[in-house]
Amino acid sequence: VQLQASGGGLVQAGGSLRLSCAASGRTFSSYNMGWFRQAPGKERDFVAAISWGGGSTIYADSVKGRFTISRDNAKNTVYLQMNSLKPEDTAVYYCAAATGGSVYSTPNRFHYWGQGTQVTVSS
Repeated sequence: VQLQASGGGLVQAGGSLRLSCAASGRTFSSYNMGWFRQAPGKERDFVAAISWGGGSTIYADSVKGRFTISRDNAKNTVYLQMNSLKPEDTAVYYCAAATGGSVYSTPNRFHYWGQGTQVTVSS
């Protein structure tokens, strides 16, 4: 599966953005999907993940209550709605796809990665 992330940009603290990740291929609905982010000089961190059917989601503690992951299997797209953004949310955001029955939060469980989209939150 090929992934294309979009929707990043520059936003003031307290603002919102919605990221999208469009997937190619007919098997999108069989993949668990995740969002990760990487700030300059830091490791790639888990943000959120969602099961293949959308019934199960997990979040990093740092984004709980502010970010929402969702998916539309008919459109082969996964979303990340980001509200109440903070300067520390500034990073390149990547979407990723994983096979398997469980929803994971570790990068090495994800087999396919998009190219990333930059999110910058100004104070």
